[in-house]
Amino acid sequence: MEKIIIFDTTLRDGEQAPGAALTSFQKLEVAAQLEKLGVDIIEAGFPVASPDDFAAVSAIAKLIKKGTICALARCIYKDIECAGEAVKKAKHPRIHLFLATSKIHLQYKFKKAEDEIADIARKSIRQAKKFCPDIEFSPEDATRTEKEFLFRMIEMAINEGARTINIPDTVGYSYPQEIYSLITEIINNVPNINKAVIATHCHNDLGLATANSLSAVLAGARQVHCTINGIGERAGNASLEEVVMAMKTRKDVFGKFYTDINTKEIYRTSRLVSKLTDFLVPPNKAIVGKNAFAHESGIHQDAVLKKRITYEIMDPHDVGIADSQLILGKHSGRHAFRDRLKTLGFVLNDEQLNKAFGRFKEVADKKKAIFDDDLRIIVEDEVRLTKPTWTLNSFEINSGTKIKPKAQVVLIRSGKNLSGVSSGDGPVDACFKAIDKITGYKVKLEDFRLEAVTAGKDALGQASLKLKVAGLSVSGRGSSTDIVEAAVKAYIDAVNKLETK
Repeated sequence: MEKIIIFDTTLRDGEQAPGAALTSFQKLEVAAQLEKLGVDIIEAGFPVASPDDFAAVSAIAKLIKKGTICALARCIYKDIECAGEAVKKAKHPRIHLFLATSKIHLQYKFKKAEDEIADIARKSIRQAKKFCPDIEFSPEDATRTEKEFLFRMIEMAINEGARTINIPDTVGYSYPQEIYSLITEIINNVPNINKAVIATHCHNDLGLATANSLSAVLAGARQVHCTINGIGERAGNASLEEVVMAMKTRKDVFGKFYTDINTKEIYRTSRLVSKLTDFLVPPNKAIVGKNAFAHESGIHQDAVLKKRITYEIMDPHDVGIADSQLILGKHSGRHAFRDRLKTLGFVLNDEQLNKAFGRFKEVADKKKAIFDDDLRIIVEDEVRLTKPTWTLNSFEINSGTKIKPKAQVVLIRSGKNLSGVSSGDGPVDACFKAIDKITGYKVKLEDFRLEAVTAGKDALGQASLKLKVAGLSVSGRGSSTDIVEAAVKAYIDAVNKLETK
């Protein structure tokens, strides 16, 4: 089997994402986690960029013992000297030189001829070798460079002592077949290419960074530049978790390759980088998004409960996630509903389950996700030992800042609809008085509380109250995403208890 070297540039290219800047202390924390993850090379920063960046690279070089610590430098002597100084205490130091080679950059950025660029690169590699034996060279914008010039630059860089040649798709312009062809042509046209490791550095401007990186591996690249969560310049870089897990999952394609990544540290690393950069991981992000191993569809949930591999190509434990999630929502089916209730300690017969499931579907139409507290309340509300005398059919409220609240409530008793209309101090009070007109009870409201018992703007509200009539005190509870409906249900619950007493 052949090893694919994982070159992580979260602390360099990843930090260049607008708003992702990290302090030296935060960079140390990420570097320590990257070491636990098993990254082969950590590109710790661009030392000449700022004193803090230099300090961070130097500190990481002293801290990390297992992997290579790399510093980025332009082909400028000041950059090279600064990078060499920053990594000199590393157990395994590397300097990464880059110089643009495409006609676009030569014409508009440098205003130099190809021979002048080649000479700058040659001298810079020689200078860097004086500070560090391990040199990586990147012909920036390689995928848009004239191929004959690219081949010549690579051959020269290897002759001067570069151990790794990185092929950057700097602006994310390429597609997988094009990358495959380019790597193949480099192997076939650079006579000394066997003396260096071919690397790839893909950006995600067209959403192809991971696909391009994997295509490069199949063509002959043996080092992949990537970042945690795919963060980086513009649309970001190839995502480490996607590259690694694609190779691990698709053994039929990548069976002869392996990485030293401890995949069980992937999720923890993802969350750390997200927290420190304040870059939220999209819920639909592959591998580490909160929905990556979540299922709401009833068809999917039923199949996953029977056999996980029906709808999951990876085991969540392999990336450090505790378990798959069956998200209860409006698309969920009875199998997942029953399974979750069992987990919560509710064992219902078929009739009770049907009743609770019907109520669940009503709530699910109003809420994006159903939480465990929602389920507990649904079961407590809907599964009764005795059939209630009064049930709610509907209610309507007319209320506002300049009108007296008025409510019409329709209750069902013995299959008949009974209606009551009343005004009140507020919409809840108006509903309570309308209910009193229907039931004929003259009750005193002794206590009333309303609280959100689940998370989110669409939280399920629970109303609790106590009524007193003719010396009897009864309590009632009701729940709904509509707080007035929750209060009405609680009142009816208490009235039903009065009936039984």
